[in-house]
Amino acid sequence: MKIDPVTMDTPADATTEVALTNDIRELAGVAAHIDDFCASRELAPEIAYAVNLAIEEMLSNTISHGYEDDETHRIEVIVRLEETTLAVMIVDDGKTFDPTKVKEADVTMSPEDRELGGLGILLVNRMMDSVEYQRRGGCNVVILTKDASEHVEVSVTDDPQEGVS
Repeated sequence: MKIDPVTMDTPADATTEVALTNDIRELAGVAAHIDDFCASRELAPEIAYAVNLAIEEMLSNTISHGYEDDETHRIEVIVRLEETTLAVMIVDDGKTFDPTKVKEADVTMSPEDRELGGLGILLVNRMMDSVEYQRRGGCNVVILTKDASEHVEVSVTDDPQEGVS
């Protein structure tokens, strides 16, 4: 069974969900939750780091720029592991923002000469294997994927008899 990009359907034990409000102080809790999920599935720390960095960038943008009022808004992050693909769905009710349409910063130019913005999206695009966007039911839905197959930690011993009785 593969991940359905619309419903994100996979077995429940391969899924974690975390909800937060549009409060930047909640980002550390999301990162800890993602770290725990990745560690419990024996994914390499590099995978957790890349995914957390991408999630933090997307959430920071949403919290800082996505709302035109001072009300509390709910943001959901759903992470699923299907075989060796880690998929992240971020859902928010902020103003429409399609990160796939944002021009990446030109890092070949000096900071003084390039336009503001685009560095975060560049980072997300470099850290993740794919970035998809949909607008559904008045919400932004961003789906990020990361191939974890080359980064899965495997425990190998030098002694082939270890653990054999």
